[in-house]
This record gives sequence, structure tokens and C-alpha cells, in this order.
Amino acid sequence: MDSVRVRFAPSPTGALHIGGVRTALFNYLFAKKNNGTFILRIEDTDQSRFVAGAEEYIRQSLEWCGISPEESPWTGGEYGPYRQSERKEIYQSYAQKLIDEGNAYYAFDTPEELDAMRDRLKAAGVATPHYNAAVRLTMKNSLTMSAEEVAGKIASGEPYVIRFKIDPKEEVRLNDVIRGWVHVHGSTLDDKVLMKSDGLPTYHLANIVDDHLMKITHVIRGEEWLPSAPLHVLLYKYLGFEATMPQFAHLPLILKPDGNGKLSKRAADQAGFPIFPLDWQDPETGETSKGFREEGFIPEALVNFLAFLGWNPGTEQEIFSLEELSDVFSLEKVNKAGTKFDLDKIKWFNQQYLKSTNPAELAETVRTDLKNHYDIDSSLETALVIVDLLKERVTFPHEMAPNALFIFRNPTEYDQSVTSKKWNEEAEQAVSLYADEISSKEDISAEEAKDLFFSLMEANGIKAGKNMQALRMVITGAGSGPDLMAIIALMGGKAVAERIKYSVDQLK
Repeated sequence: MDSVRVRFAPSPTGALHIGGVRTALFNYLFAKKNNGTFILRIEDTDQSRFVAGAEEYIRQSLEWCGISPEESPWTGGEYGPYRQSERKEIYQSYAQKLIDEGNAYYAFDTPEELDAMRDRLKAAGVATPHYNAAVRLTMKNSLTMSAEEVAGKIASGEPYVIRFKIDPKEEVRLNDVIRGWVHVHGSTLDDKVLMKSDGLPTYHLANIVDDHLMKITHVIRGEEWLPSAPLHVLLYKYLGFEATMPQFAHLPLILKPDGNGKLSKRAADQAGFPIFPLDWQDPETGETSKGFREEGFIPEALVNFLAFLGWNPGTEQEIFSLEELSDVFSLEKVNKAGTKFDLDKIKWFNQQYLKSTNPAELAETVRTDLKNHYDIDSSLETALVIVDLLKERVTFPHEMAPNALFIFRNPTEYDQSVTSKKWNEEAEQAVSLYADEISSKEDISAEEAKDLFFSLMEANGIKAGKNMQALRMVITGAGSGPDLMAIIALMGGKAVAERIKYSVDQLK
């Protein structure tokens, strides 16, 4: 195999969909597995759809995910420029080659004439009208005009496009790495526009030329591009690039959580999860769409989850670092069938990564959230204990601060199941005895707090286990939660005693 060179080629037409992130990831992993090069190319030939800020959003999103290209518009490289809008002079010569060799032609049809052609075909019972061999000789193009007439129209500045001339007898065979052999008959293909009236190439011509010049060895892209693959194979053939044509691998669709159709922004909104890696503000509407980062997802967890959308290592292991994924990834283990976006699974991944995140980093998040949202100042030491108490019990870092408020504030409500079943005269006596005893013990360890409660209950003939839940409730307001004795040690004896007395008054 030649030195592997793969590319991710997004268009700057808006926020980067999570499906695009997966495509970038699979390209990245394949390159790393084969000691190859991962390239990012911006395909911005459709200037009518260009959105300001979209390219920078793509860069930031991939950077956050740890998917770094070796060659790109912002890193440069031997095969640049890496924006198609900066390469437009390159494409004209290839379009001209196709024309000169009879494999493309000039078309001067107006939008109204194209609409009339489609209406005519629909009226004749053609379900999907195409501009192809069956109709091209009825249209206004260089196949139905003299060379002089064509030259005159071009010289006068009349708008035209360049269309690919597909032989209806052509048989296209494509061996996709993931899907196997794909056979398509030329009669089912239409004469796609290769150069638009604004002088810029369409995706079809530009991506073939760029992939050839950038020495791309494998084109790994979404399943939605599979219908275009036969056209691209023919372009490689007629441009004389057939010998160096890359291998194709079309990734399975990412489906809605219920498996019913392709995942869309609307479906994600309805299910209550993001579809973009970072927050995105639409420059036209001002509408902000939440990103995975801002919702509290850890980038390594997102990447790990995305890797399993359509691929599986064939083992029981699920937690992989980016480097480990690179070592075991292969296109042969990518599935053909679409794969559901499982919200519970990505939350599970996030929880696993949260547990192994640097506690100091999480502690700073807790301190910041407490200050910004609740005007509570917390020491680093306290925040570190909060992290230790809660990291096994939450899914996102931002859930820690609201779940730790009971440490700083008196409860505003009490668990009804505990008050109805466990709160009685004995429970009140048990917690009140404990409050009196612990009030003088400012510094107390979790073990000492536990020993004190059990010995005190035994001395007064009260069952400790029976009243432990009541003790938790008067301190935290809840009937369950993190290690109660660790909470008592964190708050200190005096604060715990005051909390118990406050709650006993409230419960009366």
C-alpha cells in the first residue's frame, strides 16, 4: 500500500454535525493506524451557502475532540491551498480536458427551460427526471449547436455550465471497502454539472481533482455519498486518474434513537440532546444550538462513543483512549447497516470518563459553578471532597454543584417517603442526641462520626440502623445519597448539630 493519505472535507455552510465529527474521526483513526496523513480540506465552492464563522467552528470542534489534521488551511502543507475557493484556477483545465475529449459539454439551458424539461418528463410518466442521454439532444447545449454558435454564446457572456457526458452503455463497478462490490448502469446516471455558471466547480469535479492532486489513497465518507460514487469513478476514468483512484469506504448512517430514519437536528432537539460538538449561534437567526461541550460532555467520552457508532473492535472492551482506538481500528470492522444514536450509552461513556478525570480539574469546576450560580464561596479542599463524594453519582461535571448545595444550605424540603415511614419520636430522639454530642467535635473523621452515632444509639437503647436514614434526611433533606459520614466529616460537628436542630424544628 502506498503511504496512506485520507481527508475530511466539510463545507462551511453551518455548524459541524456530529455525523461529520464521526467521519473525521474514522479518517483520523485509519491514518494513525497505517502511519498515514490526515488532511482537512474546506470545500467552499458553493459560495451561495457559505456561512461566516463556520470554518472556524469546524477547526475549534475538531481541536476540542483531539482530532488534529497534519495538513489543513490553518496548518498548511505540501499540497495546498486547502480551501477549494483558493484553487479555482486549477479546475478549469480539467473541465476543458473532458470537453476536448468528448466527455463533457457546454449547456446554456435557462432555469425556466430546465423546469419545462422536468415538467415534460413528469407528464410522460418519468418519476425522477434527469438531464441525461435521453434528453440531452433536445436541450440547448454544445451537442445540439455548431461550434461557431457555441463560441459566439461564450464570447457574448451568455451564462453556461459544463456538464459531464455519461455514456448510457457504461457499466460502473466499484469495490467499496465496507459494502463490497457496487454495480451501476450508466443509463441510471444523469449528466451532472461539473462547472457552474459562476466559474466555480461543483463538488463532483473539485473533489476528484483535489483528491488526485493531494494523493488521497482512501475516501472515507458518509453513506449519503454512495449514489455519487459511480459518477466519481467515471470522472477518475475520463480524467486519466484511474490507476491512482483511491479506495472508497462509505460509512453507515447515524440513525435516530428509535432507529427510524437518519439523525437530524430536529430529532435530536426532540430527544433532548445536542447534535453539534460545540454551541453554535446561527448568524442569520441568532438562534443558539447547544453543543456537547456546553452540555457537560467530556471530549474523550464523545470520541469513544462516536467510534462505536458503526464500528466494533470485536472484543468486550468499550473504554478506549484515542491512541488505543488508533491501534485497533480497521475499516473491515465497520458495519454496513445504520446505527442508532443511543443517548443512554453516551451518558454512560461520559460517566466512566468523569470518574477518571483529574479531581483538581473537577474541583475547580465545582468552585466556579457554586460561585457563579449560587454565590457560594468554596475552598479547594471542600470542592475536592465534594468531587470524591459525587463523581460516582453524576453524569456531568456541572451536576456536582447543585447536588452539593446541602453542604452549604439548609434543606428546603424533605424526602416524603422518609418523613412518612421513618420520622417518629424515636428518630427525633436519636438525631437530637447525636446533635448534642457532636456539636463540640468540630474536626471529626468519617469513621469517628460513625462510631459516635452507633455507640450513642447503643447507650440509649436505640437501633442505629433503623434511624440512619432519618439522620441523613435531617442533614441533607434526602433519603439517599453519598456517604453520610463523609458528609458529616466535611461539614464539621458544629454545622451538623445546627443543621439537625434546624431540621427537627422544621419537621415539627
